Amino acid sequence: MYRLPQNAAPTIPADVADRLKKFKATLSDEVSEIDEIVASAEAGASQLDIAVAIADLLGDVIVYCRSEALKYGLPLEDVLGLIMDSNESKLGADGNPIYDANGKFLKGPNYWKPEPKIRELLQKLQTP
Repeated sequence: MYRLPQNAAPTIPADVADRLKKFKATLSDEVSEIDEIVASAEAGASQLDIAVAIADLLGDVIVYCRSEALKYGLPLEDVLGLIMDSNESKLGADGNPIYDANGKFLKGPNYWKPEPKIRELLQKLQTP
């Protein structure tokens, strides 16, 4: 619809550094809206108005991320699934979170990093 580049398989363009800088600037603009939401909350805005602003912010960030993933031919939903599975692997053997004495969340005995599985997924997509 917006004539943005799309790729069906993982693709890294020659101008990737420039694209990433522009993407960072776009996300930074969106994230700066948090300050406006905080100010409105501190000024006594209604809970509904605050919820609407937060939902809009989060939705915009997701839209920008999905758009960026399409440009690079990255299956964002599949990647998110792997990351969520990895996060769940941080739990203890009993399925509960593990905390140290300072309250820091620790990785459980079955934790695995998502990057190797993301690499495997992207390699499969590159194979004709």
